[in-house]
Amino acid sequence: MGDVLAHESELLGLVQEYLEFAEFEDTLKTFSKECKMKGKPFSKAAGSSLRVSGSSAVQEELLAAFDDGDQKTFFRLWEQRVPRAVRDGDAPAQRLEFYLHIHFAVYLLKYRAGPQDKRELDERISYFRSFLETRGAALSQTTEFLPFYALPFVPNPLAHPSFKELFQDSWTPELKLKLEKFLELIFKASNTPKLLTIYRLHQQLVEAERRSMTYLKRYNKIQADYHNLIGVTAELVDSLEATVSGKMITPEYLQSVCVRLFSSQMRQSLAHSVDFTRPGTASTMLRASLAPEKLQDMPLLPSLDYEKLKRDLIWGSDRLKAFLLQALRWRLTTSHPGEQRETVLQAYVSNDLLDLRSRSQRTVLQLLHSKSEVVRQYMARLVNAVASLAEGRLYLAQNVQVLRLLEGRLKEDKDVVTRENVLGALQKFSLRRPLQTAMIQDGLVFWLIEMLREPDCLSDYTLEYAVALLMNLCLRSAGKNACAKVAGLVLKVLSDLLGHENHEIQPYVNGALYSILSIPSIREEARAMGMEEILRCFIREGSAEMVRQIEFIIRQLNSEELLDGAPESDDDEEEQEEEDHDTMEADLDKDELIQPQLGELSGEKLLTTEYLGIMTNTGKARRKTLACVRRSRDEPLCRPVTPGGHRTGGPV
Repeated sequence: MGDVLAHESELLGLVQEYLEFAEFEDTLKTFSKECKMKGKPFSKAAGSSLRVSGSSAVQEELLAAFDDGDQKTFFRLWEQRVPRAVRDGDAPAQRLEFYLHIHFAVYLLKYRAGPQDKRELDERISYFRSFLETRGAALSQTTEFLPFYALPFVPNPLAHPSFKELFQDSWTPELKLKLEKFLELIFKASNTPKLLTIYRLHQQLVEAERRSMTYLKRYNKIQADYHNLIGVTAELVDSLEATVSGKMITPEYLQSVCVRLFSSQMRQSLAHSVDFTRPGTASTMLRASLAPEKLQDMPLLPSLDYEKLKRDLIWGSDRLKAFLLQALRWRLTTSHPGEQRETVLQAYVSNDLLDLRSRSQRTVLQLLHSKSEVVRQYMARLVNAVASLAEGRLYLAQNVQVLRLLEGRLKEDKDVVTRENVLGALQKFSLRRPLQTAMIQDGLVFWLIEMLREPDCLSDYTLEYAVALLMNLCLRSAGKNACAKVAGLVLKVLSDLLGHENHEIQPYVNGALYSILSIPSIREEARAMGMEEILRCFIREGSAEMVRQIEFIIRQLNSEELLDGAPESDDDEEEQEEEDHDTMEADLDKDELIQPQLGELSGEKLLTTEYLGIMTNTGKARRKTLACVRRSRDEPLCRPVTPGGHRTGGPV
């Protein structure tokens, strides 16, 4: 509310300007009257005072004066209608004004030269000389204009070679064209209300963010393909080097494969830098290229006073809470992967940042129920960021209240970004077996199916994470049995999603279908609705990978196998070791709602200025990275995944 009051005058001016532009005359009168009654003045800077009324008529008058050589009328309108800020501060406008003065100075010499015009000619030359000594003096050091400073003192400019260009037939039409473009631009800018300009800029920003996410997805896919290529290449080079040791391997074949795999630039590099007589040299270099460049040791971020932080998160103003939640999230999302990020997360966990171990009635976690939409959204963003890391999920999973709060926000909150982040966190929770069990018991499978009935109403992020979450839950026996209760609806929703324009969801749809079709009753329902014919339609239109996965699904559909007599126990609390997915997607920091005012601290500066603690950060032993479970790309997904980790081809 404080932000609105601080800018209220300017905002009212923007509304007034738009109402004038759109010619809502009655509305404008009522609006102005009510503002006066409440003592709320308009900001002149944002209001209609900047607009130029009757711009078309002014343009016509200026151009007519230009054609007629009416110097006095032209420059009177010029000074009245062209904003002073433009005339004094815009270099192209100053250049144009200089040439316009030249046009009027020589107009009589070009079109009406005669004895009777001698007096008027002298007046024009005198006016031009006065311009050169005042406004035109600023361009006196510019090579382009320097010769024209001699124009008032030349007896016969027509005969002078320096001014020959001025008297050519093309010079005046070209100048008029520049004038027309300038006037069109200046009046168009002046007439467009700022509110409309702000809206257009916002639309451009949204489109730019959408393109950014598309490019990021493409980059991740290319990076994963590159890693696979280098891995295969390293194995081939191992085989090639083995020939040096006398092993019987066909070198011609291996060389031909290497030639196909390597670009010409890489081949040249290997030829100059790799000694093939030393076993292991080339493959070691290739495998080393898979690892990130060794950067300088990243310094640990300063320690914080977490007790003070938590007090302000619970008792501070909503604006302070939002800035603190944003800063804590940024500290995690912008930290360098490795020791720096792990130390930040370890500090959050060891200091119980979210009060998961607290028995108090008021905790940081309760901010998910804040009355402030901004605070709720920023809390959801922070939880999603923490859930992006395996250690963070382990921390969040220790308190079942986290899951219940997130499920409640998912079903109740109206803010799109809040729901996206809540859904993202829940999807990452579904990598852990006990949390899968709890979500299935809470009926989340049914809720997801209902939501996915109208996929076109969902954002790309929501759609991808909702389908991926559904797939992870469907990998469990309890999840499949839940689907069996509404088999017809589930199959219809999944078959519709197969044809969705967002191709990122296809692996999760395929995985969910393949999994639930292991239930005989669902297979029977699928056959009754002609699922095989539906799937074969996508075989004709899909990519090679999609085709292979659908063939697996059709085989599952036509299978007559029954489930084992001892189905998977959903009560088994023994945690299966989850894959080591650590992924910080770019969406975590998109569309920030708050911006600091002048003198207001935010981000890392806020944390280190107001909440600096005793230096307790220490290096943390890195977790042993678990081997990623490999699968054939032909088969549908059969292990829990999260979209961020799946796009990059495995753990980050």
